[in-house]
Amino acid sequence: MWLINGTPADTVHASDRGLHFGDGLFETMALTDGRVRFLGYHLDRLAEGCERLAISAPDNGLLQDEIDQICRGHERAVVKLIVTRGRGGRGYATPDDVSATRILSVHPWPDVPPGYYRDGVSIRLCDTPVSSNRSLAGLKHLNRLEQVLARLEWTDETVVEGLMLDDRGCVVEGTCTNVFLVTGSELATPALSLGGVSGVMRRVVLDSARKIGKTVVERDVFRDELEQLEELFLTNSIIGIWPVNRLEHRRLVIGPTTRMLMVELAANGVSECAA
Repeated sequence: MWLINGTPADTVHASDRGLHFGDGLFETMALTDGRVRFLGYHLDRLAEGCERLAISAPDNGLLQDEIDQICRGHERAVVKLIVTRGRGGRGYATPDDVSATRILSVHPWPDVPPGYYRDGVSIRLCDTPVSSNRSLAGLKHLNRLEQVLARLEWTDETVVEGLMLDDRGCVVEGTCTNVFLVTGSELATPALSLGGVSGVMRRVVLDSARKIGKTVVERDVFRDELEQLEELFLTNSIIGIWPVNRLEHRRLVIGPTTRMLMVELAANGVSECAA
């Protein structure tokens, strides 16, 4: 099912700036037990992104009503919200009368093997770099060509995700995940000051770590550190936490910090982490 500006439809106008320029933002949300998980966090991020891109942000009450409408009858699904700057003519200049476009859709919940949570997943390094741009860092904007190219790099079904680096050789994120690593007593995650998406589940994990007394350091993570790390896990709004058991040819253990955070997330409604 699709809603375009609150009306059942599955097409947008050919002049929409989201189509022409990737001029917009999106949120991918987990619907569990008939409710969108961490909806407030998603709407917070969307509002911040709209402010930074100077897009007229939709009213939160309107968005919640439309989300309730499209989710009706679904217990567990993936909900996607796209907000573009709206319709415009040829060229980058924004028309004076532009009005944001809202696109909502609901999709089946992915069939994720329970072993991904119990035993971990195998990942690789990608050759496609993440661009550095402070103006866009952290935003979940519609320009995803880097991630598309990175995901085209492998067809091996045993590899479920790829890590992307920037031109400095710093780990930024996965193609669709955020990254956390444990080395000694330190739990760290890339700072995302130059690029990458500041994920909602990343925020949840940061909060959860502090709640259980773990300090998380947000900093640059260089490629050579991947040889010394002891634990590695990935996060996003749909998967919760995936432990990593193999990075390229290196075997990793699913350690106590990862397990502790999975238990904490499960207690806070991320039931996948209890699998």
